Amino acid sequence: MSQATALLRRYAPGTDVGLALGVFCLLSLLILPLPTMLLDLGLSLSITASVLVLMVSLLLEKPLDFTSFPQLLLLTTLLRLSLNVATTRLILSHGSEGPTAAGQVVAAFGGFLMGGDVVIGLILFAILLVVNFMVITKGSGRIAEVAARFSLDAMPGKQMAIDADLNAGLINEKIARARRRTLEEESGFYGAMDGAAKFVRGDAIAGLIITSINIVGGLAIGVIRHDMAFADAANTFTTLTVGDGLVTQIPALLVSVASGIVVTKGGVEGRADTALVRQLGGSYKPLALAAAAAAVLATLPGLPALPFLALACLSGGGAWWRLRNPPPPGEAATFIAPAAPAEAPISEAMRIDMIRVELGYALLPLAGGDQPKLTEQIRGLRKSIATEMGFVLPPVRIQDNLQLGAEQYVVRIKEIEAGRGELRALMLLVMDPNGGVPDMPGERTTEPAFGLPALWIEPSQREAALVRNCTVVDPPSVLATHLTELVRDMMPELLSYAETQKLLDDMPREQQKLVADLIPGSISVGGVQRVLQALLAERVSIRDLPTILEGIHEACAGQGRPIPGIVTVVRTRLARQLCDSHAGADGLLRLVAMSPEWETSFAESLVGPPDDRQLAMAPSRLGEFMRRFREVFDAHAHESPVLLTSAAIRAPVRAVVERIRPATSVLAQTEIASRARIRTLATL
Repeated sequence: MSQATALLRRYAPGTDVGLALGVFCLLSLLILPLPTMLLDLGLSLSITASVLVLMVSLLLEKPLDFTSFPQLLLLTTLLRLSLNVATTRLILSHGSEGPTAAGQVVAAFGGFLMGGDVVIGLILFAILLVVNFMVITKGSGRIAEVAARFSLDAMPGKQMAIDADLNAGLINEKIARARRRTLEEESGFYGAMDGAAKFVRGDAIAGLIITSINIVGGLAIGVIRHDMAFADAANTFTTLTVGDGLVTQIPALLVSVASGIVVTKGGVEGRADTALVRQLGGSYKPLALAAAAAAVLATLPGLPALPFLALACLSGGGAWWRLRNPPPPGEAATFIAPAAPAEAPISEAMRIDMIRVELGYALLPLAGGDQPKLTEQIRGLRKSIATEMGFVLPPVRIQDNLQLGAEQYVVRIKEIEAGRGELRALMLLVMDPNGGVPDMPGERTTEPAFGLPALWIEPSQREAALVRNCTVVDPPSVLATHLTELVRDMMPELLSYAETQKLLDDMPREQQKLVADLIPGSISVGGVQRVLQALLAERVSIRDLPTILEGIHEACAGQGRPIPGIVTVVRTRLARQLCDSHAGADGLLRLVAMSPEWETSFAESLVGPPDDRQLAMAPSRLGEFMRRFREVFDAHAHESPVLLTSAAIRAPVRAVVERIRPATSVLAQTEIASRARIRTLATL
């Protein structure tokens, strides 16, 4: 018993095997002869399935709830054509045996609906064919074609709107993926409906051709093969053929109506019955005008008064009821003027954008269109910063600014301009890796992120630039690179108190005990924020937040320390990370060591309490240090060395170096990991 149940479940209609068997059976009807009992069952199934499809279409909330409709159109069309072929075979082979030669269903339609009159049946069949083919099928096919075209044309704009909402922080990545999936389903659905409408249209044409063949073929077979009188053959075969046509055209008409309902639903939300009642009866004025028109028509001579008076009473009653019971606000938007938009609260005007990119009007296509989208570049930037530095950037807002030049852009951080530049939206930026101007025709310019000489060239010159080993960058990448450098410099300011709290809250569950022990007993969230800002100021990744918190815990154990002292302890904890981030491709950490003389000079120039000492070096001595520093590091610039000092003077030395070469890192001797491979290039 259990095996039989499992077998039934495997071959049930809702399974893949059951669907495959069903399609195979439909195709077999085109070849194999069908008994009249199975033919009656198939015709009954066709009519019932058509009614079911119509009811589902009427009760849809939105068109995408019936995404299987194009496939269903194909299958129902195939079913009707298969039954047409099977019925034709029976009519031509057994039509001379009587009206039930093609089954009881065809006989019933041929006798009852035709009223025993072949001419009436032919006229009725022709009318149904014209209604289906010329009105419903043609109209719904045109709507499906226009909907598919508009849906595909609107896809880039809708995708850009999703990207803009994602970058503005209005939605998260999960919601963005769901919206993109819905957009793809919508485009695929309307495209499939455009093609599926041709199935219904072709079905109507095939019905007409099959009916004509049955009549002509039946007359020929009846007269020539069975020696029937022409009148008897015409009556017998025409009755069966028209009955078959009616049995086929009625389900086809129902499916065509269902197709028209689905494609005309468009953007209307809710079921068809609810939408019609809400929009037709949403206001008392149209109902009252309809009642008045019906009452006037009832008084005209020659027109029946009773039907129009009944309709006038119904419409008037509906208008009176709607006047006494107005719909809730927004329900009858078709007839009620929209209310004026509420004024945005002042707090919205006070809110500032943490990062904002303003574009001139000629650069707006960079945010969408055929070129690589700026929004995608910014999303990649946020992801790379999070991976590298352990800090999630705030959303980047992109907007136009008509006060800028057509090809200018401005990057603002906390509403203050942090950088600006110019781009050529339809050109490419070319740079020579050796630092000179590329030997090519083009418009000379300066790369905005690093100030390197560059050229703007036409896209057709791209291959020529690559042959010269030049670096070729598209405009969105140029802007994204500039934005990356600005963000790296301003990262400490972007790490707010709220972002710090979020970093602590998002730590793994097993690390929450460390956070609870540390905050607020040893240090506040603001203190952690200042430590993290000090690390980010020197471009030290804060991704290993547990190690940083352990360093803070160690520095604060038993005594309160100022932030610089805590940062020193934390950096010692991050020694392996610091050495790895500054090592070259060969794994070597290249150093320039401070000489004992300069170590002594800096140590003797420190004043103040032990945990918060400040540099007070004579200007002449400080100028000599800067000159010597430039000489040594300019000589080894291609190797990107790190300046090595003692732990006591690292912070003041870094403060001086930052004003000369901000990209140069300064490490203390305690920050060199024990297993780090080092090479000393020079002594300062």
